[in-house]
Amino acid sequence: MTSKNKKNICILLLIFIAITSYFLWLSNRAVEIIAVHQDYNFSSVLVKNFPLTDKGKINWWLENRDMLEAKFNIPKHAPDGSFTIIFWDFGDGYKEEGKYDRLCFNDMKTDKNCIEKEKYMTIYKFNNEEPFFSFNGSRYLLGESNKIIKMKQDDKS
Repeated sequence: MTSKNKKNICILLLIFIAITSYFLWLSNRAVEIIAVHQDYNFSSVLVKNFPLTDKGKINWWLENRDMLEAKFNIPKHAPDGSFTIIFWDFGDGYKEEGKYDRLCFNDMKTDKNCIEKEKYMTIYKFNNEEPFFSFNGSRYLLGESNKIIKMKQDDKS
């Protein structure tokens, strides 16, 4: 093997290590809950450092749902047992409404009460059914022993 080939292999290895380290760092950052806004049985949770993958997001929910209920009283159930929780990217913080299609929270009495609509995860529960998780068109259910099951696109349940 020539020294040029060894040099190229070392450079590629360093790039691989750097990229792997970056993704490990991203996936191991602690999720920061900035705020929770509630409107009846609908909760918006503003977060930073949310997991990158759908599976990581669901696992984070499973590991933290008791804490969310104890600390923030979510989910808030409707009389029929249904609820909706949306986890939003807090991004650059609260902004004025100004820009079209920002999500604004009426429970804040300030001009800066809106965020960009960057949704990480939605959790729905209807009636007494099991909750399901939604991510940009993909939906998942929890099976036995919290096994994550991807729903087919044509599933209505």
